[in-house]
Amino acid sequence: MRSNDLNYKKEYIRPMMTPQHVYVFRFGKRKLNNRVIIRYSHTWTGRLKINEIDVRLHHQHHPRIFRTENDLLLYLNQHMAKKQAKREKQDEETVEKDKE
Repeated sequence: MRSNDLNYKKEYIRPMMTPQHVYVFRFGKRKLNNRVIIRYSHTWTGRLKINEIDVRLHHQHHPRIFRTENDLLLYLNQHMAKKQAKREKQDEETVEKDKE
């Protein structure tokens, strides 16, 4: 993360009254305004079971909630593709302005 100029902070929260564990990961370039909250528990065999993944990017009012890691990765890939297309369009516009 830091090699891509992203700062981050990790927190682990163990609620006292529920069997769920909570892991909070905050990250961002300038401010830590993005976060991923993972709620998980343990099965009776001791394996980790992810119950819910909440993602809130850039002060979204409603977090995106995912049941599996694959759903999260699909969403992030789509989000990154949109950002990349927007950057490429801006780059093309600046090149056209420079030519004039």
